[in-house]
Amino acid sequence: MRRALDLALQGWGRVAPNPLVGAVVLAGKRTVGEGWHAEFGGPHAEVGALAAAGAAARGSTLVVTLEPCTHHGKTPPCTEAILAAGVRRVVAAIRDSDPQAQGGLDVLQRGDVAVESGLLATEAAALNAPFLFSRRQADRPFVALKLATSIDGRIADAGGRSQWVSGEAARQWVHWLRAGFDAIAVGGTTALTDNPQLTVRGSVTPRRPPVRVVFDRRAMLNHGVSLVATAREVPTWVMASPEAPAANVAILEANGVRVFRPTGLAEGLALLRANGIESLLCEGGGALGAKLLALGLVDRLYWVQAPVWLGGNAVPAFPGVPDSPIGEAPRWIPVERRTLGPDTLLVLDRQLCLPGS
Repeated sequence: MRRALDLALQGWGRVAPNPLVGAVVLAGKRTVGEGWHAEFGGPHAEVGALAAAGAAARGSTLVVTLEPCTHHGKTPPCTEAILAAGVRRVVAAIRDSDPQAQGGLDVLQRGDVAVESGLLATEAAALNAPFLFSRRQADRPFVALKLATSIDGRIADAGGRSQWVSGEAARQWVHWLRAGFDAIAVGGTTALTDNPQLTVRGSVTPRRPPVRVVFDRRAMLNHGVSLVATAREVPTWVMASPEAPAANVAILEANGVRVFRPTGLAEGLALLRANGIESLLCEGGGALGAKLLALGLVDRLYWVQAPVWLGGNAVPAFPGVPDSPIGEAPRWIPVERRTLGPDTLLVLDRQLCLPGS
């Protein structure tokens, strides 16, 4: 199953809105086939693994990260391929929560295939957290917050300089991360100060370039900012407020920026979901990230910690997050810990998105 989870990640940035899925076919203890969902509209992981196994699939065990699908979409149901191949047993990490696709294990069981679920379920749910969240909650996207900080929790030095807190390996990883999200967001101050491109320039070319979103209440961006200058090349949306000056909005729209006028962050997220955004990666700044956290609107935190101290006058990563007594403070769930060159990545989820939980 761990191998299947690793295989599933090879579809990162290419399969959404479908889930990431990996599969391994075992003849006894010997691996005879592997597959993963590599491209939206292409063969599913189970079909690829069974094709690789060939005749060895008969009487085998199929290990898969997500319950096989039952519906005719862009491809036929995986359950039909499994039954046709003569698989004896299917072990799935988690059930599928998509109303159209779920129920595959029940179909297989009725076809005299032994089925099990729950193996490495927590890891499989974390892998597909945005997909599972979107099937459970339709009023906003899955929101991930990415921060690069010093050891003492600062995102910029006392002079406001943030380039670069983290190292080259972490910055390359961020491009990989961006490829798996529908949209990338920053606050208006960050857009003006850092002038980011918010594009994917790494090893993975996303199937659809992420929409660039700026939370800028006053619509202060201008055509000299990279996000505005390239808005006709890469979709760029601004979440302004109803009170934003009409002249500012007109400038943005004349440059190809799509402007929304929500009354607050929650309504802004709802507008994103209504316009097809199921997953959002927020990259700062500190004020926007802290407000999302304070409102309980962050589902995952990607925290890159650099081995540097910036001191008490540097810019804090979490300004204004309300205090909590230690016994009542929310405890987040560690999903991943690893090094990125000299830096350390910590991934935390606010809650598990296990199907049925």
